[in-house]
Amino acid sequence: MIDTHAHLGALDDADEAVDRAAEAGVKRILTVGTDIDDCRRALSLAERHDGVFAILGIHPHEAGAATDDDIAALRDLLEHPKAVAVGETGLDWFRDYAPRDDQRRLFAAELGLAAELGKPVVIHTRAADDDTLVALVDFAGTVVLHCFSSPHMLPTALERDWYVSFAGNATFPKAFDLRLAATEVPAERILAETDSPYLAPQPVRGRRNEPANVVHTLAALARARGEEPEDLEAQIDRNATACFGL
Repeated sequence: MIDTHAHLGALDDADEAVDRAAEAGVKRILTVGTDIDDCRRALSLAERHDGVFAILGIHPHEAGAATDDDIAALRDLLEHPKAVAVGETGLDWFRDYAPRDDQRRLFAAELGLAAELGKPVVIHTRAADDDTLVALVDFAGTVVLHCFSSPHMLPTALERDWYVSFAGNATFPKAFDLRLAATEVPAERILAETDSPYLAPQPVRGRRNEPANVVHTLAALARARGEEPEDLEAQIDRNATACFGL
């Protein structure tokens, strides 16, 4: 099993969490950097663990402070052999922690890096779905919709063969719309993640999340899709391998 999106750098026991994930059958983890220092931490973890790979980007919350030098540094870090994608990047009109023009500028720059380097782009969008879709109109590379929570984006995702990744919120009792969306995603385009340490799935809700818990999200997705968990696990593993070039 693979956790396709975790923030290991936000855990105070990241190395131990990797070990606990392996004990739970989660042998591969994609850890995400959200600013330049965090990207360096992500790469350090990836270098220490064979099954850990890095998704590197500058989060939209950090857009107000991001400089051209940061973009140049990010490009250099993305050359690392264990850097498998750009992100998470996108637009967040819900928190509005950074000016919207700065978020748009940063998003465009990171899409440019993904196109230049031929890497997938991992998308964060919150209360900004229409603007996110506009920004992606001309992007021809591989797109992953991280922590999918915008069912009205699904038709575009399906039309453009984007990957759709579901996190622990898809297990919540009232998340009928997310589980319905999961039934509509083609087998070859579905992914699962924890987004740890956030969004612990329902069986462990209220606790700190970590990569081992992706098994709960997988189980919920399998139930919704009427599939055997081991079959969906194998399919997601194949999807992640293809998407991220693992």
